[in-house]
Amino acid sequence: MGIIFDIQLAKAYEEWCSSPKGLHMDFFLEHMISETLRPFKHERVIDIGCGSGNHLYVAGRHGMDLTGVDASPYMLNLAKNRLGDRCELKKAYAEDLPYEDNEFDLAFLINTLEFLDDPLPVLEEAGRVAKRGVFILFFNSISCYIRWEKIRGIFRKGLFSGIKTYSIWEIKRALSRVYGPVQIRWKSLPLFAGSFRKTVKPLISGISYLPFGYLIGIYVTLNYRYKTDNLFLKEKIKGAERPVIEGVHISHSK
Repeated sequence: MGIIFDIQLAKAYEEWCSSPKGLHMDFFLEHMISETLRPFKHERVIDIGCGSGNHLYVAGRHGMDLTGVDASPYMLNLAKNRLGDRCELKKAYAEDLPYEDNEFDLAFLINTLEFLDDPLPVLEEAGRVAKRGVFILFFNSISCYIRWEKIRGIFRKGLFSGIKTYSIWEIKRALSRVYGPVQIRWKSLPLFAGSFRKTVKPLISGISYLPFGYLIGIYVTLNYRYKTDNLFLKEKIKGAERPVIEGVHISHSK
């Protein structure tokens, strides 16, 4: 559990999403979904910490079946108004999802880890309910822009006040602890991604592997590992008193 959005924080997040950087994030998310996740039509996706439904709206353009959970009733109401009946929405905590194992194909954690006390239980839950992969998008702690916004947040309450931010290396270590040796693919959105929408995609393609962008998207392909426990017999097996196939006539033909 962590920060639950109230009206004031929800307003700050919506304002940021409507800013040029927030709009660039939508294009970045669109790029990651189409080029990295490559979903099939009607694949099930759950957005954990779905907020007002911005990111589910983007996923819906790819024909995916949508589910969103959030701990804030206010944010869920905004998502309901935005998405209508296109999406199943539930109030739930990211650390304890009310869904079965492997119920979804993909799990999204988009600007979710920053508002939680501990990312590990949430990553575990995301991996539990998803069977194909987990996609994480987060504010990059070593970005100059994010550092400046966090400093501003100390003196003026807003979106970046009190949130946790992570570097690509910290997230990789967390993923290794939770999932073990998994395949990951990541890209970053640079601060100077341009002020025009047409320039975003070429810039993402050209310099998106530098670890200094203010947003980083990382896709984890889940592997399933099985562990077997040997059961030792406490008693010796007794010899069979009668053959198992006694009375069965077996003919041999050439």
